[in-house]
Amino acid sequence: MTKAVWGSVFTAAVILMGASSAAAQQAQDTASVTVSAQVNAKAKLTMGSTTATFADADPDVTATLSATAINVGVKARTSAAANVTLTVQADGDLTNEDNATIAIDQLSWTITGGLTAGTMSATTAQTLGQWTGGGTQTGPQTYKLENSWNYRTGTAQAVITYTLTAP
Repeated sequence: MTKAVWGSVFTAAVILMGASSAAAQQAQDTASVTVSAQVNAKAKLTMGSTTATFADADPDVTATLSATAINVGVKARTSAAANVTLTVQADGDLTNEDNATIAIDQLSWTITGGLTAGTMSATTAQTLGQWTGGGTQTGPQTYKLENSWNYRTGTAQAVITYTLTAP
């Protein structure tokens, strides 16, 4: 009986030693994952309004008419060295229903938020903003029109096109 007890103790010891030996020899392996993100150039132009209207006023009292400000928002994602440009250009002079015109260079604007004030042209795109690398620019743009007794009556209009370029 003593022999059976010692045999059981010996068997238990061998099992425990084998178990702790197996625990000490852990298996290990590694793997790698490559993570990539494709980032393309993007440009986004938002306008708070698509109309600028001037109220009539006496040219002797109000030499320059101001329209309600239009909030201009620009977002561009591009390389660090790329130039982002926002331009404006009119399709021609302000023209009324009788084809009477107001020269488009009588229209100018003020703007803040990192953008540039200027005077409108129908023949050349005018720079409203230019910077290097991506980012955002936002500011209220206020159109101004020189007032004159020489303008013909009616509603004179022109279309102004904004172009945002972010290569």
